Amino acid sequence: MNRLIISPAPHAHSKENTQRLMLDVIIALLPAYMVSVYFFGLGALSVAAVAVISCVLLEYVIQRWIVKRPSTVNDLSAVLTGLLLAMNLPTNIPWWIVFLGAVMAIGVAKMSFGGLGQNLFNPALVARVFLLISFPVQMTSWPVPEPLWTGVDAATGATPLAIIKEGLANGGTVEQIMASAGADFSYWHLLFGKIGGSMGEISALALLLGFAYLLIRRVIRPHIPLSIFGTIIVFGGIFWLIDPQHYIDPLFHLLTGGVLLGAIFMATDYVTSPMHPKPMIIYGIGIGLLTMLIRVFGSYPEGISFAILIMNATVPLLNYIKPKRYGEEVKK
Repeated sequence: MNRLIISPAPHAHSKENTQRLMLDVIIALLPAYMVSVYFFGLGALSVAAVAVISCVLLEYVIQRWIVKRPSTVNDLSAVLTGLLLAMNLPTNIPWWIVFLGAVMAIGVAKMSFGGLGQNLFNPALVARVFLLISFPVQMTSWPVPEPLWTGVDAATGATPLAIIKEGLANGGTVEQIMASAGADFSYWHLLFGKIGGSMGEISALALLLGFAYLLIRRVIRPHIPLSIFGTIIVFGGIFWLIDPQHYIDPLFHLLTGGVLLGAIFMATDYVTSPMHPKPMIIYGIGIGLLTMLIRVFGSYPEGISFAILIMNATVPLLNYIKPKRYGEEVKK
C-alpha cells in the first residue's frame, strides 16, 4: 500500500555539494593566478604549491591522527584555503613562512573550531594577519612584476597604497607622489597588472572575471561585494571631493590593494558571512567602512583583511536578522 510520507523541511534538493562549490571558487581564482604566474614566474608557482600541499596534508594529519575522524580533504576546502593563502602572500616569501601560515589557517583557524562549517573566522585571513604581525619585513617586501619573457631579475618595491601612504605622511600631495613614484599607477596598469603586491593584487580585471563567473554559477550573491564596493566609493569619494590633493580617488581605492580579492573571494565565504540579504548588506557596509578607516586614518596602508575578520565576529549576531516567514503576522 502506498503511503504519503511527510518529512520536515528543507524539501528542495540540489546537485550542488561542497566539492562542486569549492571547485567553482578555485576556477574563479584561476584567471588572477595565471596573471600572477605570468608576472612572477616560479615564485607564484612555488608559493601556491607549498601553501596548497601544506594545507591539505595538515588537514589530513589532524583528522586522521589527532581528532580521529574520516578525512574530508576530498571536498577541496583545504585546497581553496591554501590557494587563497598564497594569493595573499608575496611571491618571494620563504617557504617555511608559507608553511607556518598553513598551520595557522588549518590547525588554528579551522580545525580547532571543529572543521569546515564551524570556524568563526576566515582561515586564510587569520593566517595572513598572523604572518603580517609576526614577519612584517618579509610580508611587505613585494616583488616588482615583470613578464617572464623579459628575463629581468626580480626586484622588490612597495605597493601603490604604501607609496601614497608614506608620501602623504611626509607632506607630499597625491599629484607629487604619483609623479615621483617611478611607476605607472594608471588605471590601465591597475586593471591588467604590472603593479607591486601579492598575487591577489596583480590584476583587477582577472578578479572581476572571477566575480562574474561566481555570479553566473550562483555560487555567491552580489549583496556583500557590491555593498563593500559601494561603501568604499562613497567614503573615498567624499574625502576626495573635499581635498583631492591629500586623498586618492575612490576608483583608485577600489582597484588597488586587496579590496577585490577580499570582497569577492573571502568576505563571501559561506561559513563566516551572514545567510540573509539584509545582514549581508550590513556586513558589507561594515567591511567597507572599516577598510577605509584603516586606509585613511590607520598606520597600515591596507585594511581589508582586518575589516573582514572584525566583521566575521559579528556574523552570529547578524544572523538573528531574518526575513519574515511566509504568513507570519507583524507584531504591532
